[in-house]
Amino acid sequence: MIIAIDGPSGSGKSTLGRMLARELKLLYIDTGSMYRAVALAVIEAHVDPNDKEAVTALANKIEIDLEGDAGSLSVLLNGRDITDQIRTESVTEMSSIVSTIPGVRRAMVERQRVISRRGAVLNGRDIGTVVFPDADVKFFLTAAPEERAERRYKEDLISFGSSTTYAETLADMIERDRRDSTRVDSPLRVADDAIVIDSTGKSIDEVFAEMMANVHRHH
Repeated sequence: MIIAIDGPSGSGKSTLGRMLARELKLLYIDTGSMYRAVALAVIEAHVDPNDKEAVTALANKIEIDLEGDAGSLSVLLNGRDITDQIRTESVTEMSSIVSTIPGVRRAMVERQRVISRRGAVLNGRDIGTVVFPDADVKFFLTAAPEERAERRYKEDLISFGSSTTYAETLADMIERDRRDSTRVDSPLRVADDAIVIDSTGKSIDEVFAEMMANVHRHH
């Protein structure tokens, strides 16, 4: 079974994706962390992010592995654990740039399809539209930008005492939404057959119950 969860930054995809994977005993794949791994590789190799050929070549060459269960997923780059390193602001910024490169997206999509062969819950921006257009269930999670920024802001504050203000987080998020929705290669958009869930003002548990009800209805 393949479950696709798409949506903008901070819409709760990771938390809910993990919960669904655990409940349904499926592999959980956070595709965003794969793009972050590419971003970290670009930073470490001092590759110019504007050199699309060089970034694509790097994306095709590196080994990215996702290990562990849905609750505690480790991201490995060439066998090295980079789980904590890829959450930094510099990697977030770089990942937003490299993920717009068509060659990078193609390289990652290919890997996502291979990893998911035995069924998975995947979250990202283009799972239901590009990676698995025939997924068993497709969700599109969304929420008001202010609420998504609030969640992201608190997350970053708790994770690494980030010095970013809420206003900066909101501005960043609006910019990422714009970049995600307007890029030429697999932009963020709602698949025709996706179940759209707006989580504004809803608790995680309420949204989870709604998603599980939909999964059971389809299977």
